[in-house]
Amino acid sequence: MAQTQFDILIIGGGIVGLSTAYKLNLHHPQLKICVLEKEEKVSMHQTGRNSGVLHSGIYYKPGSYKAKNCVEGRREMVAFAKEHKIGHDICGKLIVATHERELAHLEKVFNHGLQNGVEDIRMVDAAVIKEIEPFCVGIKAIHVGCTGIIDFVGVCEVLEKIITEKFAGSEVKLQHEVLDFEKSQDYTTVVTNRGKITTKYIVNCSGLQSDRIAKKDLVDPDMKIVGFRGDYYELTPASTHKVKHLIYPVPDPQFPFLGVHFTRMINHATECGPNAVFVFKREGYGKTDFSLRDTADALTYGGTWKLFFKHWQFGLDEYRRAFSKRLFLERLRRMIPSLTMEDIVPGRAGVRAMALDRDGNMIDDFKIVHSHNSLHVLNAPSPAATAGLAIGKAVNDMAEKHFKL
Repeated sequence: MAQTQFDILIIGGGIVGLSTAYKLNLHHPQLKICVLEKEEKVSMHQTGRNSGVLHSGIYYKPGSYKAKNCVEGRREMVAFAKEHKIGHDICGKLIVATHERELAHLEKVFNHGLQNGVEDIRMVDAAVIKEIEPFCVGIKAIHVGCTGIIDFVGVCEVLEKIITEKFAGSEVKLQHEVLDFEKSQDYTTVVTNRGKITTKYIVNCSGLQSDRIAKKDLVDPDMKIVGFRGDYYELTPASTHKVKHLIYPVPDPQFPFLGVHFTRMINHATECGPNAVFVFKREGYGKTDFSLRDTADALTYGGTWKLFFKHWQFGLDEYRRAFSKRLFLERLRRMIPSLTMEDIVPGRAGVRAMALDRDGNMIDDFKIVHSHNSLHVLNAPSPAATAGLAIGKAVNDMAEKHFKL
């Protein structure tokens, strides 16, 4: 038998992969753990390109992994940020109904928050909305006092430092892309672009590539990752006074997206967005980015077409807004009517890994599966960044059970 270089190898240097390594080493400091990241630094994709919001846990179905891990993970993430002096601000947010037809779902979201144990939430009327956000117009809203913003990239950089400096034998290897696995009875040889690495166990936390990594490990993911790009605009410096905290619409219950919203960022900018459009490249952040492999992968999957047919009107509207500043502004003006074309400028973009089943349904909850000597985090959408430390603990618990640590 070949000598095992690492006890556990984690694929993916985003917040879920790094949190998993951190939690595994925290509970098992004797283990040699390796995190492989294909980019030149950690948190380059979903972690570093989301809105930086610490979600409360109010949206999610009571009893779901999302609900439990978000509430627990947020509290732990805030404590972690305080301990390590990572930029964050518990500034609160409003979830705003602008039409009577939204009130029933607003009430449902509020009740979910109560059932999920989310602290510091209250229903407010139009007058209180104005007190909290003077430029916002709505008929009713939920004020969520425990929501905040955070530097998730900073969190990952601290986790990387702890893993490499505190735990002897553990490493974070950058610019190491996983190409294949060579399986043996008691260990696996991971083939990368920079050579081979042996390990007893594998944990796949590769986000946008999670289904492909699972297949390389001969695991049927029973789903497909399809990318959806989210484009953002930013408020100009002269108009940032129009948003003091975070302002969200009532989410459409048919979709897992939270809608176009306003986020006061940790760097003092204010983002507006995102939309949600199908991408022709999984890691394509430009509007015209294209990958033949990624496009063929998505469009030869029956679930993708079933999703399109079910929600073609939504998809068409999102695409129109992606290429029209005027239409994007119209959506923003539902909550802040005084915004003008001069108030917003194009910002950055991110890509969300959407897990679709064969019937075109979006898999809403976290999905983690176990194989012989591997665990695969196949679906970890928002609020995975907020819940990162809690997800890491959950994976540690599964590893203890399945790997008999």
